[in-house]
Amino acid sequence: MKVTEEEFEELVTEAISTLPEKFRERMENIAVVIEDLPSQELLREMKIRSPYGLLGLYRGVPYSRRGIWYKNVLPDKIIIFKKPIEIRCKNKEDIKESVRKVVIHEIGHYFGLGEADLRKIERERDTNS
Repeated sequence: MKVTEEEFEELVTEAISTLPEKFRERMENIAVVIEDLPSQELLREMKIRSPYGLLGLYRGVPYSRRGIWYKNVLPDKIIIFKKPIEIRCKNKEDIKESVRKVVIHEIGHYFGLGEADLRKIERERDTNS
């Protein structure tokens, strides 16, 4: 299933807007961008074979590790990869849910959560849904 770039961008924006306010107001110096696919260089760096194997990525200094020295730095970056999400989804509702999960996952990294913590939270959320 595919959606237009504009529709995908709206889904990302909507996912961010549904975060609790206490998280949204703490998000500073961060850019959320959309790319079709990860670069070959990034895939090599992360030891991922398929360009469809990476849905999102957080790059930066997690909020929990920022100190007084954290000034005049380039924004952290969350990248959401459009095509790997689309290829996994059957319809627009699946894309919306997948985008939401990926955005929340990457924002979790921004707040300093590790992969194991995020997987546990996601499992608990899926069990309670």
